[in-house]
Order: sequence, then C-alpha cells, then structure tokens
Amino acid sequence: MIEVERLTKRYGSTVAIQDVSFAVQKGEVVGFLGPNGAGKSTTMRIIAGSLGASSGRARVGGHDVSENPRAVQAMLGYSPEVPPVYGNMTVRDYVEFAARIKGVSDVGAAADKALDRVGLRQVAGRVVENLSKGYRQRVGLAQALVHEPAVLVLDEPTSGLDPAQRVEIRELIAELAAGDRTVVLSTHVLAEIEAICTRVVIINRGQIVAQGEIGKLAGAIGVIRLELARPGDAAIAALKAVPGVIGVETDGARVVVRAEGDVRAAVAAAAVPFGLHDMIGRERLEDIYLRLTAAGASV
Repeated sequence: MIEVERLTKRYGSTVAIQDVSFAVQKGEVVGFLGPNGAGKSTTMRIIAGSLGASSGRARVGGHDVSENPRAVQAMLGYSPEVPPVYGNMTVRDYVEFAARIKGVSDVGAAADKALDRVGLRQVAGRVVENLSKGYRQRVGLAQALVHEPAVLVLDEPTSGLDPAQRVEIRELIAELAAGDRTVVLSTHVLAEIEAICTRVVIINRGQIVAQGEIGKLAGAIGVIRLELARPGDAAIAALKAVPGVIGVETDGARVVVRAEGDVRAAVAAAAVPFGLHDMIGRERLEDIYLRLTAAGASV
C-alpha cells in the first residue's frame, strides 16, 4: 500500500534523509521510530505529499505522490505532530471544512462520525485556539479521519494527551487498523508501538537502520538477563563459551548476555550450575531502539 524507494531530502548541504526505503502492506500497522531529528517527520511529510523529495519515489496505493498527488490525498489521512488547524474556527466548522475540501459528499454526517470517534463532540462548538494541546491533537486526528481514508499517516498522534486520553487514542488507532486500513505511526511512547504495531521501521541520522517484526529484530542480537546465586569468573567463562554468545556483562548477581540468534536454552543450561534464579530471554523494544540509535540523532 505504501512503497518508499531511496528517498533523499536535502536542505542545501544538510541531508535530512538519505536512501530511505521501506514498504507497508495493506492492513499493516507499522511503527516509525527514531530520535528527534532522525528524519521521521520529513519522511512522513513526503509520503503525505506535503513536502517534495530531492530524489527517490514514494507511492501510495500504486499512485506516485509527486505525479498524482490528488489521488494520494483522496486515500490518505495525515495528522502531523503540530496539527494544521485554524484557531479562529470552531471544532465542528474546522472538521466540516476538512471534509468539504476532501470531497466528502455528506459533510455533516462525516464530521459527526469523526468527532465522535476522537471524543470531541462535547467541545464541537468551541473555538480551536481556546482548546488545550491535547484537544487540538484530537482535532488534527479528526481531520485526518473525516474522509475515511484507506491509509493513515500519524506523526505523534498522542502528543500532549494525558494517560487516559493516550489509552483512548491508542484503542481508536487499533480499532481503525482492525480491518484493511493501513497505518504508519510515529511516537516516542514505545509501549504504544508494542501495543498497536505489527512491525517497526527504525531510522537514525536520516537512514533506515532496521525494519521488521519486533520479535525478529530482538532475535538478531538478543539480550538475555540472568540472576545467578554464584556469579563470578567461572560463570562468565561458561556463558561466553556458549556458541552464539558475543558478550557477557555483570552487575552483582545480575548478568546480561548478548547473543546472535536464539540461544536461550543453551544459556540456561550453562547458567544452571551457578544457581540460576531468574532469566528474561526477550529483548524489549526499548533495548532494540537504544541499541540501534546509540550513535545519537541526526541534525
């Protein structure tokens, strides 16, 4: 549904993204992760057609974004991190305005549905500029949903929301993605990615550093956490001798083993003679993210 091929965006001598490539299939919910300044918003803006690329191509539903932007905009809903709202309009007027310019036939019904979905019906008559940041985020999400797009590109959709509101929007996104709708979601709240997304794409310094299912990314270089009754040089040596183990670190009774592939059974067997009390054998998304972006954000 979304195809990105070698996208590059330059601002003078500054390269924001370089040779970015990935694909999102119909019905997938993909998390787009990276540090601030890594190129997430640039990439999402190019996919949505609000920013041109220096080179490369982006397609949505088979339509080239640069060659056929109207076809792309008809099937795509985009909510940027700072929603493009008109502060002097009421919430309802703005959402109806968004429906109108997107060619919705029954503007009123579409606006009602979008407002209900994101929990804005009670503030529909209020002026947008008088709303809290969290409610303005919801207005931005409502305009992205109002024309029932097949593809949603959401850049930090829960920014500014309190914990309860985050849960509501997370559930909404999961509901929207339950059918054939395709979603690309950027957020710094990794728990949201783990709860909603089937796959992740991680960008750092303007380049894709990893993509795939979270479990498979964890399996590439796994982190196994152990708690031993008798940690020491002999335990470390035994763990290092396990095929596939590439590093062992200790902090008192706690031992962290880094390995290539799934070596949990072999690591557990090697640890048992040293009093294995506990073992956590799955790398968390946070671990994967920090490992892959350890070099820091791009400019």
